[in-house]
Order: sequence, then C-alpha cells, then structure tokens
Amino acid sequence: MRIASILEDRNFEKRIAITPEIAKKYIALGCEVFIAENYGEHLGFSDHEYKELGVKISKDENEIINSADVIIQLGLPSNNKISLIKENQTLIGVLNPYENESKIDNLVKKKINTFSLELLPRITRAQSMDILSSQANLAGYKAVIESFASFEKAIPMMMTAAGTVPAAKVLVVGAGVAGLQAIATAKRMGAIVFATDVRMASKEQVESLGGKFLTVEGAENLETEGGYAKEASDDFKKKQEELLGETLKKIDIVICTALIPGKKAPLIIKENMIDNMQTGSVIYDLAAVQGGNTAFSVVDEIVDRNGIKIMGEKNILNKLPISASSLYSKNVFNFVVNLYDKESKKININLEDEIIEKTLIR
Repeated sequence: MRIASILEDRNFEKRIAITPEIAKKYIALGCEVFIAENYGEHLGFSDHEYKELGVKISKDENEIINSADVIIQLGLPSNNKISLIKENQTLIGVLNPYENESKIDNLVKKKINTFSLELLPRITRAQSMDILSSQANLAGYKAVIESFASFEKAIPMMMTAAGTVPAAKVLVVGAGVAGLQAIATAKRMGAIVFATDVRMASKEQVESLGGKFLTVEGAENLETEGGYAKEASDDFKKKQEELLGETLKKIDIVICTALIPGKKAPLIIKENMIDNMQTGSVIYDLAAVQGGNTAFSVVDEIVDRNGIKIMGEKNILNKLPISASSLYSKNVFNFVVNLYDKESKKININLEDEIIEKTLIR
C-alpha cells in the first residue's frame, strides 16, 4: 500500500502529516511512503533523512497523487490536486466538511474514500487518533505564552524591598482540552486563574489544576452525549453575561477557547464587558477563526480597544509546527493502522467500526 503526502500551502499551514519518525513506522508496517521534494525542510527534516529511511521523494506532485493508495494531508488540497484523485483512492485529513461541503461532495461522487479526522467519536479506543485534542492542547499552551508576552506587567506575585507586584489574574473561557492546558500553563507561570464553561463536568478538572471555577446556574444541562459543549439557551446566556461582566472588571488576561463543532463560535465577551476591563488587559481569542468569542476579534490582527489588546490568529499552531506535526502524524498513523488489513495489505472500510463509520464522509 502506498502512503503519500504533498506540500501544504506554506502561507497558511506549516505543519506536515508525515514526520520521519512516522514514515519509519509506515514502512515497518509494510507500506511504501511517497512525499514531495522539500516536504519537511522548513521544519529541519531534510530529504536525505527521509531517503535514508526508504521514503520515495518526487518533484512531481501529480505523480505522487496518481500513484498513491492513501493521501494524508492537514487540510483539503487545492482544486487542481483534488481533480487528480481517482476512484477508490483514500484521502485523510482535517477536511472541515461544514465549510468545504461542495468540494467534499465532489470527492464522494467520484467514489473517493474521504475521512475527516475532526469527526472522530470521543471514545476510549479513538484517543490515540484524536487530532482535536492533541492540537488543542498545544494551542491552549501557546495562547497563554502569546498573551503573556503582550501583557506589560509581571505574571507571578513578586515581593521585593521596593514593594509587592501582585499576581496577574487570568480568566479562561471554555474548559475543554485547550482551556485546561491554558489553565495549567497560566498556573505554572504564577497567575491566579479563573475559568468558566457551560459543562459542569469541567468544574472538577478546573479545580484539580488549581483554577477557580465560575459557576452559572443551569450549566449541567449544556453538554452533548459526545462530551462537547452545546449551544446555550438565552436565559443561560443572560446569567453568564452578568457573571462574566463582573468578573472581567478585575481580570488582566482572558483566554477564549469556546467552540461548537460545525457552528460559528459563540459571542461571549461583548462590547460593554470589554469597555469595563482594566486598561492594559489582554484577550487572546482562539475562536477568532470561527467568528470569535469577543465582539472585536479580527483574525491575525491585534485590535486595540481603549488600551485593551484583543488577539487571534488563523492558525496558532504555525508557531509550534514541529511539536504539532509530531503529534498530528502520530494520530494519523494510529488511524491508518485501524484501517489497514495486514493480510490483504489494503484499506479495509469496516462500517461496523464506529471510528471508521463516523469519520467516513458519505
């Protein structure tokens, strides 16, 4: 079986889907691996390093696609590349089917096996394949680092002969994987950390990391069977606004992580709340690319609202591409192993397997 990957658009995506470590594992599994020339050079993975492992390298991306059984990417390839993918080939990636519906429909019509990994079920057996968790973990960490770098005061409490510097107060909005990592990172760096989430199950996790959980009445009803947050009622939103409005008056740094899969990010921090924050405060909005959790989030810009900085990037993982690629490629390898039939040495699409059934787009 031939596993292949071509170059992503480096303007938007620095991560790669097959690191040398994982290429070695595919080859040990009995697969051939094909990649584009200079595939990992920007991350310090030379073509020579891949070749020594037995990876085939080509300048011709069209040839790579044509000869592949399985194509592994980060996002959906360009229209030109998609047109080259043939019936019975398999495409695996984070394909964002909600935004790329027409392109993916074309793939399905061509009888291409199309797997989108953000659709993985939240079950124990799928944890080693969970790209959302591995990438969100890094995003939560990096959001804290970026916001702290823009904050013009010290983070931990410092007692000096000249006086005491108080610890920075951090609020994390959304206590999923990214939020929990943000809490842990901020706490390690000496901040006083608060967190809020619509899922009451998050309370124990937040407190175990040393954060204070801000409870809104009715939160226990706002969790899906899959463990995700679901959209809140108007009554809940009103109560949440009142609690947040008062809390934000004393907060220095806010990390927003609240997302609903397949929908626009919920607007949580509104204009009047931001206007009541302390001058010099910083908001980092990880949800900016899906519309943002704040009233003023703009992708890839730092918005200054009366001395309050509001930040958000299209792809914060481009600032941690080596770590992110390492985790992503391991997740995908585990997914491919689950698909791979060792006897036939081909992909086996067993729709009785919940992992395969949920991620296959039909």
